[in-house]
Amino acid sequence: MIESILPPYVVSADLTEDPPGAELFPEEEKVVEHVVDKRRREFTTARLCARRAMSALGLPPAPVLPGERGAPRWPSGVVGSMTHCAGYRGAVLGRSAEVTTIGIDAEPNDVLAEGVLEVISLPEEREHLRELARHDRGVRWERLLFSAKESVYKAWFPLTGLWLDFEEAMLEFDPERGTFQARLLVPGPHVGGTEIKGFSGRWLAGNGLVLTAIVVPSPATMARTTPSGAPGSSLTGS
Repeated sequence: MIESILPPYVVSADLTEDPPGAELFPEEEKVVEHVVDKRRREFTTARLCARRAMSALGLPPAPVLPGERGAPRWPSGVVGSMTHCAGYRGAVLGRSAEVTTIGIDAEPNDVLAEGVLEVISLPEEREHLRELARHDRGVRWERLLFSAKESVYKAWFPLTGLWLDFEEAMLEFDPERGTFQARLLVPGPHVGGTEIKGFSGRWLAGNGLVLTAIVVPSPATMARTTPSGAPGSSLTGS
């Protein structure tokens, strides 16, 4: 499902259920040895997806352990992101020579709990969501905003090692193109000598879910896939 909103230089794997018999590496087993069954199934299936994506890259299976703030620690030379929610688990990976960072998120296409929208959004974003809802009530735009901000954070953190609050990025959606833009309201990291001032991503709604994805190409990939001289071309993702 998520592959439809990804560029061709990354690979993905996703599942809508937890297959029986999925196994973990011993060091991964230690992470979830005391957790409830629901959390264990999410953890295990997300890593099954990650290993299927590794295989698509031509790599052997490897453990994926949580690192600082729970961010996954990928094998050397690999960049990636994982997500899970009710009815969905997925992973997207790329080679570090081709991809700078990846952030993905999946959420149920359902209302947020009361009071959450005010915590995760800026006043300008809430007005934007009201405008979107007047044109398309089939998408829970507030949930899509939450998902996109999660993807922004997952793309941001590997580059900075820093927390990014919900109000430190302002998002805008294009409902026709299925894209979104995230403008950072704090200084961004530098990649290839250029400051990243925001991220661009893509989104999808279907099968009771909303999915968001940000894939920032490496400077070498950007030079290969973008017309010469495109202003700010290294600052955005897919």
